[in-house]
Amino acid sequence: MVSEGGREATSDARRDLARAIRMTVLDASKRANVGHIGSCLSVADILAALYTGTLSGAGTGDRDRDRFILSKGHAALALYAALHEVGILDAAALESFCGEGSALGTHPEHGVPGVDFATGSLGMGLSMGAGAALAARLDGSERRVYVLMSDAECNEGSVWEAIMFAAHHRLSNLVAIVDVNGQQAFGYTEDVLDLAPLDGRWRSFGWGVHAVDGNDPDACARVLARLRTLDDGPQVLLARTVFGKGVSFMESQIKWHYWPLDDDEYAAAASEVEGAA
Repeated sequence: MVSEGGREATSDARRDLARAIRMTVLDASKRANVGHIGSCLSVADILAALYTGTLSGAGTGDRDRDRFILSKGHAALALYAALHEVGILDAAALESFCGEGSALGTHPEHGVPGVDFATGSLGMGLSMGAGAALAARLDGSERRVYVLMSDAECNEGSVWEAIMFAAHHRLSNLVAIVDVNGQQAFGYTEDVLDLAPLDGRWRSFGWGVHAVDGNDPDACARVLARLRTLDDGPQVLLARTVFGKGVSFMESQIKWHYWPLDDDEYAAAASEVEGAA
């Protein structure tokens, strides 16, 4: 199975894409001397699952294409890497990341190929997604909406307003994916504002709740395929991930929310990612 703007939906394709996303994140962040590396690495496998068969018509102008919203906009570099690897974003654009006059900043902007919604202010993406899902219903379209969020975004009241709205309107074409990596800029999520039990909270608001190892792209793809068949209201996938996944000295380390790489750190990180099975 191959979708427009996607890769063949095989296990090897998903794992190759996840590895390529991680390598591009390291390369581009080093070149631009910017951070948000750990946040990008944690979602690489989720993006690999989305862009290998889950998203229909990604990057095309088809009115009925699925919509994808990266609500945790600070992971934009991982999205740019995925868009490049599936042929939506060209190499010149990718190489301009954070350069003067580039459309590719640290948060995604509308107008970048494959980006339908600008994001960056956390807590807004799910509201956009709920509106897009309702619009699809009013259009009589079969398109679906996927919103990738951070767990820390669930600290925002606007998220819960969107959750209630989506449940009230029974938006079965809406899927939220929460990157549950357990940390944010100011510390570990359970210390900043404890969200437990996250599954119970979403369920009590009327959503179908599912869990997955978010660093297993095959598992993510299987659950996402199953969610596409459901027609009983909005669904949330709680994807448990490791912040900085794939680079051992970054994993679960708060400082890699912002810090850029020096030369030695880049060499060590690249070696790990390139050597990953």
